[in-house]
Amino acid sequence: MDCFYEGPNMLVIHPDECIDCALCEPECPIDAIFSEDEVPEDQQDFMEINAEMAEIWPNISEAKGAPDDEAEWREVANKRQYLER
Repeated sequence: MDCFYEGPNMLVIHPDECIDCALCEPECPIDAIFSEDEVPEDQQDFMEINAEMAEIWPNISEAKGAPDDEAEWREVANKRQYLER
């Protein structure tokens, strides 16, 4: 599905375009994708962030490789402070 949008340092999923097929969940290398009813309590605000940013950022329709610095960020907790809007 073409429901992914790319920002400066993260991807978001447009909630109105996602068909809840769950195919992206096992593909996410850092397990950051959850079905809407399984989003952890401490990450609920990302649902609003996804909806907001998907209206602004450009749509991507094909898979891309991981960023060069992916390994450095893999274990970083509390990344909200680094979100570039």
